[in-house]
Amino acid sequence: MKILYIFPHPDDESFGPAGAIHQQVSGGHEVHLLTLTKGGATQVRHKLGLNVDQMGEVRYKEMLKVKESLKLSSMEVLDYPDSGLKELDPRILEKEVSRYIEKIEPHVVVTYPIHGASGFHDHIVTHAVVKRVFLQMRDRGAHYLKRLAFFTMPDSGEPTFMSNGWPRLKLTEEALIDVVVPLANEDVEAMKNALLCYDTYQEMVEKTGVIEKIGRKVNFELAFEDFSPPLTDITAQVKN
Repeated sequence: MKILYIFPHPDDESFGPAGAIHQQVSGGHEVHLLTLTKGGATQVRHKLGLNVDQMGEVRYKEMLKVKESLKLSSMEVLDYPDSGLKELDPRILEKEVSRYIEKIEPHVVVTYPIHGASGFHDHIVTHAVVKRVFLQMRDRGAHYLKRLAFFTMPDSGEPTFMSNGWPRLKLTEEALIDVVVPLANEDVEAMKNALLCYDTYQEMVEKTGVIEKIGRKVNFELAFEDFSPPLTDITAQVKN
């Protein structure tokens, strides 16, 4: 089966779903990756004394190492403005996403959920663009598109408003998580190796504690499908 991950930035594929990607590739699936930006606007560029374009090239080279590390079947990295996707006419991004989907003809498309997993505007824009394109293409006869999935994190269940009165970012409620992929030791190691490909981001890996937060399972929502108990594979029970 063909699986296409569509994310806005370099490292989005490694900060979370990399273990599941490794499992999917090991299981014989083709896994492809489309990234809408080169991620050059990251604050790391200031420490390195690089401008946005220079940082984008550094991150692109790091992504080439990720492609080899995770054994992706294909990868394309676009160069739309990092941290500026909300400023674009969304039809520009929709055209790019449509083009790559037509090229790959994936059965499963994966992107971020409605909350973007972090609330970052680039993530939220990507969710909206991919969801719209997926539905439009299916309506127009792209019958190879079988499932739309969202890589996500479970919500803590804490009150919507924090003690200081400010609202917190609400993630995915447990009832909406349709797939929980258990990670084997080799999957966790693959995630660590993918993260190590980002030489310039090791401080961020350490600071976010992403390896510990992901732990030994990766969560996905499925659009327009509901599974309880959750599936253990995003390709399971795909309808023909």
